[in-house]
Amino acid sequence: MTHNDTESTGFLYPFIESEETDTTALLDDLAASARAKSSESARLQQESLREYDSGLTEAGRAMAERFARGGRLYTLGNGGSSTDAATLASLFSHPARGRPVAAWSLAADEAVVTALGNDVGFELIFKRQIIAHARDRDIAIALSTSGNSDDLMTAITE
Repeated sequence: MTHNDTESTGFLYPFIESEETDTTALLDDLAASARAKSSESARLQQESLREYDSGLTEAGRAMAERFARGGRLYTLGNGGSSTDAATLASLFSHPARGRPVAAWSLAADEAVVTALGNDVGFELIFKRQIIAHARDRDIAIALSTSGNSDDLMTAITE
């Protein structure tokens, strides 16, 4: 890791590169890092809700209409985003309140994901599942922290 690499990511985990021997100081750094990330996350959530309010409202209406017609929700994501996709599917299929709807994470079945990755290529693991299962009234939501996952966009286009 070069000096510039450390500087560019040091704000995320300031305690990793240091040779901390003081446990209290390390715990203080960890707590401060968590508070800063939480604050930034909350700020971004509020900013996004304001900016995309009308689009989110319209998407919610369209989803409700499709669910009323028997539509199912498919979620997909790579890496850490696959856990977000699984969480989103779970929130719809096992809500804290309200009526559950049919929802599946396409990354959840390791056997299917690895078989498709091996047999047809990783870039098609989600598209092939959409082709096999989805109907015109279903919904697919792709989650990506990088925003440049071609396999996700290939599946969504399908």
